Amino acid sequence: MSTISSTSEPVSGELAALQATLRAEHAAVYGYGVVGGRIDQARRKEARAAYDAHRARRDELARAVRDHGATPDAAAAAYALPFSVPDSAAAVRLAAELEERVAGVYSDLVRASTGERRRFAAGALREAAVRAVRWSGESVAFPGLAERAAAAPTASATQRT
Repeated sequence: MSTISSTSEPVSGELAALQATLRAEHAAVYGYGVVGGRIDQARRKEARAAYDAHRARRDELARAVRDHGATPDAAAAAYALPFSVPDSAAAVRLAAELEERVAGVYSDLVRASTGERRRFAAGALREAAVRAVRWSGESVAFPGLAERAAAAPTASATQRT
């Protein structure tokens, strides 16, 4: 896994984008806990891999926030789900939704950062987009951007999760 630490001065808005992305990763980790409890055995390994990937990204983002001299935003005790998740089909839809939302905030981090942090964000965006396609069976031309265009100007992925 690449590191997102950088010795260069942060660009304007980078810390805010890091915190927003960290909050989205907190929400994704929570959401995958729900997914894991409802997903069929056949897709449980895939759900576990996504859960582990989001935990690793979350931890790396927390380190990056600390590198900026700030305190990482803490996870909420719980997150509102966008819909009820009573079964495996709903768990699959939730996993796709989580990935689409995470892709959106990573696209913001790509725009707000440079160098190694931008490469990290672009890689995470790509991984979220690939997972979203695996879960939903559908793709968009520009992952992360379509989700941002559909959202209200001030909404974040964590506010809707």
